Amino acid sequence: MSSYLIFLTLSILALNSHSIDAFYLPGSYMHTYSQGEAISVKVNSLTSIETELPFSYYSLPYCRPQGGIKKSAENLGEILMGDQIDNSPYRFRINVNESLYLCTTNPLDQQEANLLKQRARDLYQVNVILDNLPVMRFIEQNGVTIQWTGFPVGYTSSGSSDAYIVNHLKFKVLVHEYEGNGVAVIASEDGLGVVQDDNKKGYQIVGFEVIPCSVKRDPDTMLKLKMYDKIDPINCPIDLDKSQVIWENERIAFTYEVEFVKSDIKWPSRWDAYLKMEGANVHWYSIINSLTVIFFLAGIVLIIFLRTVRRDLTRYEEMDKEAQAQMNEEQLGWKLVVGEVFREPTCALLLCVMVGDGIQILGMAVVTIVFAALGFLSPAMRGMLLTGMILLYLVLGVTAGYVGVRLWKTIKGSSKGWKLVSWSIACFFSGIVFVVLTALNFILWRSKSTGALPVSLFIILLAMWFCISVPLTLWGGSLGEKAKDIEIPVRTNQIPREIPERSYPSWFLVLGAGTLPFGTLFIELFFILSSIWLGRFYYVFGFLLVVLILLLIVCGEVSVVLTYMNLCVEDWRWWWKAFFASGSVSFYVFLYSINYLVFELRSLSGPVSAALYLGYSLITAFAILLATGSIGFLMSFYFVHYIFSSVKID
Repeated sequence: MSSYLIFLTLSILALNSHSIDAFYLPGSYMHTYSQGEAISVKVNSLTSIETELPFSYYSLPYCRPQGGIKKSAENLGEILMGDQIDNSPYRFRINVNESLYLCTTNPLDQQEANLLKQRARDLYQVNVILDNLPVMRFIEQNGVTIQWTGFPVGYTSSGSSDAYIVNHLKFKVLVHEYEGNGVAVIASEDGLGVVQDDNKKGYQIVGFEVIPCSVKRDPDTMLKLKMYDKIDPINCPIDLDKSQVIWENERIAFTYEVEFVKSDIKWPSRWDAYLKMEGANVHWYSIINSLTVIFFLAGIVLIIFLRTVRRDLTRYEEMDKEAQAQMNEEQLGWKLVVGEVFREPTCALLLCVMVGDGIQILGMAVVTIVFAALGFLSPAMRGMLLTGMILLYLVLGVTAGYVGVRLWKTIKGSSKGWKLVSWSIACFFSGIVFVVLTALNFILWRSKSTGALPVSLFIILLAMWFCISVPLTLWGGSLGEKAKDIEIPVRTNQIPREIPERSYPSWFLVLGAGTLPFGTLFIELFFILSSIWLGRFYYVFGFLLVVLILLLIVCGEVSVVLTYMNLCVEDWRWWWKAFFASGSVSFYVFLYSINYLVFELRSLSGPVSAALYLGYSLITAFAILLATGSIGFLMSFYFVHYIFSSVKID
């Protein structure tokens, strides 16, 4: 966050002293290279949509850099996502087209050969990064050009058990010729922006593509070469009989070519190729679908308020006290539970804790999506989206403590026990997530995946929780304890009123209510799951922000309508039903996640991958339950408080 402030300050100073052509958002710092200047090429973890288990690039027998393997500094989000960025042996020089030899491996032993074959069959991708741009490749399928990031470790042929390794790469680097405009904001190694004069000409990297191929070479000939010796270019792809088969005791030679091509793409637009939004009409359909549901529910709410509640209240207020008493005896419906509606619910502590945590999660989601929609969380800032979410969650503990304790005071009529409520709020959701992540982390540790969190990171996360979230939650609880009491408009009877029997369980209606909020979300949910599990970029945060707002409106409306229906049949136990009426959308989100696993991730292999997928899906569904349930409950509470505060009872 401090880098944001420094960058914005420096940008304002630059604007006051010079005129510049464009404004660059934080994390999108420009770097201009001179002719022949060396460029750092890095490699990230190997990833697969088959297993969802990332592994280190150097876990396979690839060529090592001459100076040894050096890890790049990674932020919290990158580590949590399983990224492991290292230097690579690839050497690029601006506008220097080369075809170079890298190395020849030692004869593969059985373990190395089997590992390479397994990685190729599991569709593992190699992720190479140049100037913060991931490498991109294009493939033709059924006459359609498909864009992917990364290139495969290898491939298999149909009708054969042989696997072939990709050992030759044809890189194409798109460069834009840049002329200085007097001032520039340059990135230093630590990511901070520096304003300096920029009158030099140079080249900016605006694209990074690769064509992978497998080439069988004579190992004896290749062993005579040294790293970075020139070789003859190759035309890819190569026939199978000329490809490099993965066999035990086989030596594999690695080579690459690099070609620089001038491009008219300007530096601020270089991510457009990665973030190209497919199916915009589908997103608009999702929004129109949500609006339809909202207007339908809004009509029902208006009918309840204008034609029913307001009419009854007007008639009630125009009567004298004797007539009101007679009306109370004759009328049925919500007015009969006036002495029960604010009776303390069962498990009041748990309700306050879940509402408090839900508001914390909801605040984190809204602020994160707003910042992302405004462009402050660029994909160039790898891992910053997840890092920002964690920091926001920790800071918003003050909101959770305030809301939970204030609700506790309202239910109990006093602030006694507010410290227990605050501690429970601080530990409830965080504790559940910690237990699930620990179990999943043991699975990743056993698989030796880079997705496994180191013990040191667990200690850091626990320290952040205990030193930031817990104190802020307790502080928020103290603010809620000191806040003005929410006045209950009616008295509660000493003896609970008997609830009439219903022809069907009321919880069926609560569970069915979640289908309406889910209808506003499920289309966008497909794109989100695809970005997480299929390695695609998701950057339509503007659409997501609109969908989130519509979802919250629908959740509030559904909860209000269901609460009114329960009160009309003299069921005064509305507290938990109001929470789960909107929160039940999480049940359908989890079912959709299972559907996505079965039909979209059919290739997901092994119980380990399935356990990881279901574990993360459970955490997501639980977070949605708390967030949507909280907004629905608070809207219902306001609704109930409003209608019964209009009824004058002696």
